[in-house]
Amino acid sequence: MLSSAVAGFSVSFALIVAIGAQNAFVLRQGLRREHVVPVVLTCAASDALLIGAGIAGVGTLVTGRPVLLTAIRWGGAAFLLCYALLAARRALRPGALLPTERPPATLGATLLACLAFTYLNPQVYLDTVLLLGGIAQQHPHRWLFGGGATLASAVWFTALGVGAHRLAPLLARRTAWRLLDGLIAALMALLAMALLLG
Repeated sequence: MLSSAVAGFSVSFALIVAIGAQNAFVLRQGLRREHVVPVVLTCAASDALLIGAGIAGVGTLVTGRPVLLTAIRWGGAAFLLCYALLAARRALRPGALLPTERPPATLGATLLACLAFTYLNPQVYLDTVLLLGGIAQQHPHRWLFGGGATLASAVWFTALGVGAHRLAPLLARRTAWRLLDGLIAALMALLAMALLLG
């Protein structure tokens, strides 16, 4: 029984640590110290929901509908490209880079962006619903596997969101924020291109 939970934790952690759109968003919120707890809770709860859906067998329904997969892929790519353009614009405008120079976003707007990064990203469905759901089916205690996977997600997002403030001294200069936003812009554009070409 414990081996299923440990396997779920390990596989989920390995998948989620790879930098992606959702992680970059959580990191940026953590650096700005803006609505960090609600963002972390939203990401962890969303992963729990998606992992549970995968274990319950929703992945087989999704893979049987290629039109739905195509719509998710194109919508996700469009969203990521828009965010890449916004990050590139921030990187090119030094006055908008320091977190203290912009008024904080509202909680509602932040959570909407968080939900968009979660549910408009096809990679999330591939990793949580299809891959983790499929691997869980190979374990005798699939729901314990899912519990371990969900715990890994919660640990990661908490560490990323709460621990990001430790990078604040490094990112106290405009140049550092310019580099971070430039990196986020490039990453989002690459993810979008991978979706469109994949």
